[in-house]
Amino acid sequence: QVQLVESGGGSVQPGGSLRLSCAATGAFTFDWYTMRWYRGTPGKEREVVAGNGPDGERTTYSDSVKGRFTISRDNAKKTVALQMINLQPEDTAVYYCSANWRGTNYWGQGTQVTVYS
Repeated sequence: QVQLVESGGGSVQPGGSLRLSCAATGAFTFDWYTMRWYRGTPGKEREVVAGNGPDGERTTYSDSVKGRFTISRDNAKKTVALQMINLQPEDTAVYYCSANWRGTNYWGQGTQVTVYS
């Protein structure tokens, strides 16, 4: 059974930083999968904030986080990270890790990030 487990969420003041991590376990070939970070808030559609291709070189970011968030992966350890700097209140959300390969999708349970003034 494949599981994605996020960690690293918390509460910070504006301008602060957090590093989220997602660890994958189970019988699947991690380095086949595109890994993405999404975030969601009540009443809003979940949005993708960063993505990283299987080879780790093709990365994409939403305009709202570009220049502040960095996604990285370690295929040997089956982990993907999201380094977030200069956090702002609008970044407050539950952050989810996802793995996608040819229509197969796995999701983590999410980790809360709160940016408060």
